[in-house]
Amino acid sequence: LIPIRVGRMAATPFAFLRGSAGLMAYDLARTPVTGVAAQLCGDAHAANFGLYGDARGGLVIDLNDFDETVRGPWEWDLKRLAASLVLAGREAGCDEDDCREAAGDAVGAYRRTMRLLARLPVLDAWNAIADEELVSHTDAHDLLGTLERVSEKARANTSGRFAARSTERTEDGGRRFVDAPPVLRRVPDAEARAVAASLEQYLTTLSEDRLPLLARHAVHDVAFRVVGTGSVGTRSYVVLLLDHRGEPLVLQVKEARPSALLPHLETAGFAVPAPAPGAEHEGRRVVLGQKRMQVVSDILLGWTTVDGRPYQVRQFRNRKGSVDPAALPADQIDDYGRMTGALLARAHAHSADPRLIAGYCGKNQELDEAVAAFAVAYADRTEADHADLVTAVRAGRVAAETGV
Repeated sequence: LIPIRVGRMAATPFAFLRGSAGLMAYDLARTPVTGVAAQLCGDAHAANFGLYGDARGGLVIDLNDFDETVRGPWEWDLKRLAASLVLAGREAGCDEDDCREAAGDAVGAYRRTMRLLARLPVLDAWNAIADEELVSHTDAHDLLGTLERVSEKARANTSGRFAARSTERTEDGGRRFVDAPPVLRRVPDAEARAVAASLEQYLTTLSEDRLPLLARHAVHDVAFRVVGTGSVGTRSYVVLLLDHRGEPLVLQVKEARPSALLPHLETAGFAVPAPAPGAEHEGRRVVLGQKRMQVVSDILLGWTTVDGRPYQVRQFRNRKGSVDPAALPADQIDDYGRMTGALLARAHAHSADPRLIAGYCGKNQELDEAVAAFAVAYADRTEADHADLVTAVRAGRVAAETGV
């Protein structure tokens, strides 16, 4: 799987950034911080925001991947977002001024949103900036058409659609996955049984009101599926469950490794306390971090252990959809920057006092300009690192599988 990951990272500098959260954390650990901690996404690049389904069938927009989540300096998430916007803009063909403006706009929206939240009563701040207010709050009206198209696709992106494309009928009337290597492959029976058995532990991590929903489904098959860019190389399964009518529910059981940021937090002056006994599970870290940051989370979000390895469990294809920032025109990428900056501020304010962060952000554009300058410089550094990787791949020093 590592050659697949390398191939994906070698595609573009933006893809390289997406697959190198640990490398950027190493660099960020050597930059100044304010000392104010928040629950970090840990990988808050511009493509890590998107749509997903809520419990009532609606769509929510928020951060949506938390493999690297950990408590740390709020600036790290913001700088990663800003740098990724510059790289996405360059890939989209935007000129340098537009790329820098998108990064600065993201920081400005973060700053203004944090100041707004700091002025509100705590309960009001917790629930502030509903999704339907997001476009007007960030003046992202040029992005409306794109958001509507993404929403339409997201509504069709369900377990049923995935099962229809990736499974076949069995003789006993059930369904099973169809091999589609290297992305999807069925696993040996013993491995499938271990994954299925792990769902018993997973059930203990859910609230009791979710249990009747799972009790009305039965496991029919398990397959291994390659996901993401930075996640390639981790174990990730899809589990096919069917209800009494044969309607599918697909769960993803994804290995949870220690956060790539963890080794670098102490360098930045953020001591990470040892977890309490029984709380060391990396899947638990991912799930609790996600719930701390999102306004609404997957109702089936939990964790488990398979063969001694920690995993997170969530719905697969839960009406997910996302804007591709590397395909946005110049008149939309700044809107997208403002929208994601506001979403990041909302997420950070759930775990950090917004008054502290707002105080450091200030009232003028000094922070916006400083982080935008950093973003351009870091994008240049990333392009150089990406070029080195491409050279190594072409010379045969690093194995890569492209087009997967």
